[in-house]
Amino acid sequence: MPTFEYKGKSASGGQVSGTYKAKNKAEMEKILRQNKIFASSISRKPTNINLKIGTGIKKIEISRFTRQFATMIGAGLPMVQCLDILSQQMESAEFRRVVADIKESVQSGTTLSEALGRHKKIFDDLFVNMVEAGETGGALDVILVRLANYREKADALARKVKGALVYPIVVVIVAIGVTLAMLKFVVPTFAKMFTDLGGTLPEPTRIVMGVSNFVNDYFLIMIGGAVAFVVGFRIALRNRSARLYWDTLKLKLPGFGNLIRKTAVARFTRTLGTLLSSGVSILEALEITAKTAGNMVIQNAVRRSMLSIAEGETITQPLKESGVFPPMVVQMISVGEKTGGLDDMLAKIADFYDEEVDAAVAALTSLIEPIVIVFIGVVIGGIMIAMYLPMFDIIGQIK
Repeated sequence: MPTFEYKGKSASGGQVSGTYKAKNKAEMEKILRQNKIFASSISRKPTNINLKIGTGIKKIEISRFTRQFATMIGAGLPMVQCLDILSQQMESAEFRRVVADIKESVQSGTTLSEALGRHKKIFDDLFVNMVEAGETGGALDVILVRLANYREKADALARKVKGALVYPIVVVIVAIGVTLAMLKFVVPTFAKMFTDLGGTLPEPTRIVMGVSNFVNDYFLIMIGGAVAFVVGFRIALRNRSARLYWDTLKLKLPGFGNLIRKTAVARFTRTLGTLLSSGVSILEALEITAKTAGNMVIQNAVRRSMLSIAEGETITQPLKESGVFPPMVVQMISVGEKTGGLDDMLAKIADFYDEEVDAAVAALTSLIEPIVIVFIGVVIGGIMIAMYLPMFDIIGQIK
């Protein structure tokens, strides 16, 4: 929808100017008359072409916006005023522009859900559908609070998982970097010294020197190969079969698989429960949950559940057949279906699995730390020992 700039006078006679979104100039004039503005000039604002892919807005900013918006609406402030205040408070300049655009859309008569839906990269289907349900049911303040709670818990869950993965990944990367640096710069210095001295070197030293020569000869090829592997892997994951295979493999990884499974169950139950409690229909809620599952195994199970409901059956059998959901979860969902309290039951399961994720993260961290320490000690310590073995022989000969 194009944006129009205007200048004119208000009902009190003061000079005013600003922008509104409208389908055409005639609709713009109608909007100004409704707001008791007597326009002296109206012109269409030039469209800015944005070539940037994706968005730089952080998830925590969206969660903060949702909480603040919910608080203001709950306090009885008009929606346009809330959006105006929020558009000035956002840290991200891009987010400020987005909120200002939403404010202008709402001001011109668009519903809040429609205005949010124009920014799909920031506000996903779950966000838009819950707001729409709140507007339809006249309980927008309640829905926004529920949505804020959901986003904050989802963000906390994501931080826990990232926290468990970041430490070992960083340590391994540092260890590999140190190892490569030693093989490329330190070992060749020792190798030259040993070559000048002559004699037969110990087997471990010859192996390390051979690896060092290989790294020096093919260093750029190794870097290029690593980059090509990462790019090729990301491209391969665009294929549904490859993505399904990878998502299935992740669930079977030792240690990590248990954490990924529990995280997926917590996300699924939290998302579906929040949507159902907000008045979204079961089929629409399952469709949105499938899109936000983050794992194709779960996504396929949820879509089979949709077919099961459409045929008049329950959602539990497809979830059970997926092999992802523990029997306890399936049984609790079944009980929730039969008693008519599925949303409450899903919320209880989500809270339980949030605690399970905490326990899994703690267990994984305690397991990874000694493994990483042993890895660093064996690799780096092995290189150092291999380099010092000839020196011990030399010292022995001197004695």
